[in-house]
Amino acid sequence: MQAVGIARTTPDLSTLPDESLMEHVVRGSEAAFALLVDRYRGRIINLVSRFIYDRDRAQEIAQEVFLRVFIHRERYMPTGKFSTWLYTIAVNLAKNEIRRRVRAKDVVSLDMLVEMTGDSGRFTADPGPRPDRRLRQREVQEHVARALARLPEKYREVIVLRDVQQLSYEEIEQVLNIPGGTVRSRINRARTSLQEMLGGMVEGGIDEL
Repeated sequence: MQAVGIARTTPDLSTLPDESLMEHVVRGSEAAFALLVDRYRGRIINLVSRFIYDRDRAQEIAQEVFLRVFIHRERYMPTGKFSTWLYTIAVNLAKNEIRRRVRAKDVVSLDMLVEMTGDSGRFTADPGPRPDRRLRQREVQEHVARALARLPEKYREVIVLRDVQQLSYEEIEQVLNIPGGTVRSRINRARTSLQEMLGGMVEGGIDEL
């Protein structure tokens, strides 16, 4: 009697959620790792950029983030969200870079002004004559970036994670390892400080970042 073979299909990794992909990465799958990098590389670069205002350096740090993910893949806890673990690594490396620059007495650059606010539409200039609108938007973006740069680190990091990266309060608690009440109070303080620095320049308020 001829044996009937059972067809085995290789799962389409691209359809898997992050956590399932990470399980494949833990087992050494480079294909799964490449998919995670593709999903999150842009977001990690943007996150780090908003901390250090240096796109080129942010790209380098993003590479280090993913390198650490792969090297330390066995430390990932399957019960947690992959994105939270990834953001934790990225924020820690960004904060290390800030400390390094402070020690080296570097000056914060504002090369990322347009990318910080120009694409999201959350910071909008008052409508004016069309020939002047682009100039006005640029002016608003510069003031916003400078205001963010002036915030103390503990306030800037929560406002970036919440109002720019759109993380939940619970995710921010895990990423920064601070209580939920502290997260909320820092966000409120950061928004208030930004409103004071920006005055009426931004429509809708800072809570619409």
